[in-house]
Amino acid sequence: MHSAPPGAGRSASPLTKKPGNTSSTEDWQDPVTSRARQREQAGALVRGHGVIVAELFDVGESRAVAWARRPQAAALVAQLADPGRGWDAVVIGEYERAFYGSQYAAMAPLFEHYGVRLWMPEAGGQVDYASEHDEKTMTALGLSSKREITRTSIRVRTAMAVQTREQGRYLGGRPPYGYRLADAGPHPNKAHAAWGRRAHRLDPDPSTAPTVRWIFAQRLAGHSVARIARALNEAGVPCPSAVDPDRNPHRTGAGWTLGTVTTILSNPRYTGRQVWNRQRTDTELADPGNVTLGHKPVQRWNLPDGWVISSRPAHPALVSETDFIAAQSVNAARDRIPGGGPILRRYLLAGLLTCGVCGRRMESAWSNGKPAYRCRHGRTSAMAPDPARPKNTYVREGRLLAHLPALHLLLTSPATRARRRTRAGADVKATAAPGEVIGYLREHEITLTWNPAAAALQARGSQTAKTITVTAR
Repeated sequence: MHSAPPGAGRSASPLTKKPGNTSSTEDWQDPVTSRARQREQAGALVRGHGVIVAELFDVGESRAVAWARRPQAAALVAQLADPGRGWDAVVIGEYERAFYGSQYAAMAPLFEHYGVRLWMPEAGGQVDYASEHDEKTMTALGLSSKREITRTSIRVRTAMAVQTREQGRYLGGRPPYGYRLADAGPHPNKAHAAWGRRAHRLDPDPSTAPTVRWIFAQRLAGHSVARIARALNEAGVPCPSAVDPDRNPHRTGAGWTLGTVTTILSNPRYTGRQVWNRQRTDTELADPGNVTLGHKPVQRWNLPDGWVISSRPAHPALVSETDFIAAQSVNAARDRIPGGGPILRRYLLAGLLTCGVCGRRMESAWSNGKPAYRCRHGRTSAMAPDPARPKNTYVREGRLLAHLPALHLLLTSPATRARRRTRAGADVKATAAPGEVIGYLREHEITLTWNPAAAALQARGSQTAKTITVTAR
């Protein structure tokens, strides 16, 4: 260990980099420049007091992420309990990159417990954990760091909304299926243009744009989404993730699905207008059982009234606005009650039934004005029929409800139940209503398996397996 005066020694220097941009928040610095600047600040702070023996620099990690979830910061935390770690102080190159919000309050007691000193430029040297003044200063700096992120987010989102609405500017992301990126000249920001950055726009893709036009034409002709997807698969048309696998590494590219066709039919960018803010990023606790881990981002869809749409066309349209609006109103006819309102569709056994043929969970299906359940054994309407596959499993809800009381008696037979006495004097068990049985099944996490060949209904739980045969009618 190198000699050092009291209060300092061998130091680890955790440096962090803000994510989401290719440059730092100060002077548009790249990670190399940002790291060098923070390293120089840290070195100057401890010059004459000790030497830096290790550097930890998180690239692409937000300051809002807790230390335990930043790879390099977590590595430092993991070394705290090791007496042979080789350092006795942590030097922060820039406070805003290391501590956000209340993170100092969470980390300081840990440093103090393991005898690790903390040095920061904002403190003018070593932080005094026992000093109320230092604690207030660190708290204020943490709130300032959080405020910087909040203000930046507001400015950026406001600017993106204006750029979309007033300029119709392409703001990045994957181009929609049917389009490709084209050069739109120098970047409108002079600084970015000086660096050689170019603007982009959407142009129709000659190989996929005709497919988009065909999908809308089929929908306007009254065809279902399932029929459109099935026709595309039968014709061997590559699905969007197969056309552009590099931008869709999270998808299999196996074929068209109902969701894929629905997404295309509901995307207003095909009208030639630029659209932004269809999705938003919310935050929620990374682990409700450990709030020190902070929050994690969660992507959620916005309702149409939250979308920002350009005031004028921004790129060539693949479908007219009139046809796009008409396509949104093409839906399968719904049953209606005499008063004119829609029928309330309620499935009492939803989530409780599994298929005895393939083991999949059965899906709810409305049939002839009544609730029912079916299983297509992994097949979807987007697939071509396979004569060799098993027939769909189908059962009406009413057929199963009639037998739930008897099944309940079997499930609870070992237990003592309320009895009632008949006029003949015989003791019989009280019969439970179907609603009571369903509540019992959900409470005890018992699932029902329907075997169509034997017309048998089987109940299975963690410690239960009883069967009742339902007579076919």
